[in-house]
Amino acid sequence: MKLKVILEKGEDGFIVAHCPSLKSCWSQGETEEEAIRNIQEAITLYLEPNPEDIIEDEKHKLCEMQK
Repeated sequence: MKLKVILEKGEDGFIVAHCPSLKSCWSQGETEEEAIRNIQEAITLYLEPNPEDIIEDEKHKLCEMQK
């Protein structure tokens, strides 16, 4: 899966990163590299399902997909 990330310089000098495709998925870093690492982690956590939403029983089969 490819997601676009926008980097911009914040007023405090930090690099702000956000992913427009994922509402409210923001992060920051002191450098572009740090901001990219941080937004990658934020995206991973954003997309991680809530364990309570995962149901696997005789009526439900759990499948994983990679795009």
